[in-house]
Amino acid sequence: MGSFGVAREHGGVPVIDFATWKSSNSQEEKQKIASPLAKACATVGFVYIINHLLPHEKVTEAFAWSKKLFDLGQEQKKLAPHPPGHVVHRGYSWPGLEKVSNSMGDEEDTELVKQLRKVSDIKESYEIGSDNYAEQPNVWLPNDVLPGFRDFMTRFYWDSWENAKMILKAMAIGIGLDDEDYFLRYHSGHENQLRLLHYPSVPAAKIEDESVTRMAPHSDWGSITMLFQDDCGGLQIENPCIQGEFIAAEPLQNAIVLNVGDLLQRWSNDTLKSSLHRVTLPPRQDRFTGNDKLTRARYSIPYFVAPMEKAVIETVQNCVSEKNPARYKPIRWDEYRLMRGSMQYEKPVTTIST
Repeated sequence: MGSFGVAREHGGVPVIDFATWKSSNSQEEKQKIASPLAKACATVGFVYIINHLLPHEKVTEAFAWSKKLFDLGQEQKKLAPHPPGHVVHRGYSWPGLEKVSNSMGDEEDTELVKQLRKVSDIKESYEIGSDNYAEQPNVWLPNDVLPGFRDFMTRFYWDSWENAKMILKAMAIGIGLDDEDYFLRYHSGHENQLRLLHYPSVPAAKIEDESVTRMAPHSDWGSITMLFQDDCGGLQIENPCIQGEFIAAEPLQNAIVLNVGDLLQRWSNDTLKSSLHRVTLPPRQDRFTGNDKLTRARYSIPYFVAPMEKAVIETVQNCVSEKNPARYKPIRWDEYRLMRGSMQYEKPVTTIST
């Protein structure tokens, strides 16, 4: 199987090897990687990507910068606060500010928002995008607070985009499109999101009794997500054979965890699967410390790939047939993003001066 891109499985999740992928390769050669990639994404929705374009040293440096950021005091981190509400998703979110779920609704539905927030997410995050994306302006820390952070993360953002472009080409080939740039033409790179995540240590009992969570089950909204994770573990994906059962996506050294987002599922008419996933307890008992069984802190870096703001997502024709008609109406990305994000941050409080 290795010669066709699938090196092995890791804990039930396929491993796709991009070592032989070159832009100069023939379509037939690329198909040897693209076909197993699409097959894995059609069944599991998640794969490990090995021999990708991002050197191990660069990913290690990204985690070092992430740790430096989250080691800062709250007052320093809040010098780059996430803007109120869900429209702009940039800057620092402290624990409890964001509530991830798979609910889609209206932020005016205060009862649902209140219900979702009964169980807090114990995590903090920092969102970064392109400095040339006016609709989502970055919220940077002052440079003297963490010198070098902005420069490195800007480079890492664009390095990650180069890898994402390769994967989008492979996805197009894998589902049978003649044009490998089909998906790429909907993307500029400016609408993506680099997210630094820190899950602080928490008593394991609190997660076990569901009084708090690290991150509840959800699917990702965009095209694809590339995830870099440390060796702590805790990421779980829904078992493709048993709804509601989750299996561990344990860390695999030097691999990117890739998953299909909602838009790619819509584009492919459900050929590719946007799977539910969550973050919970680390999988092994040696990941706990102390008498009260504190979990280890976990760090991860997802890179969310999204199309251009006004892009219309419409099912590709080779995924439609008389027996398999289009299941989704066309939708614009900016509208879908706002709909999915409306429940994650509380509506800003408006004050009226008299």
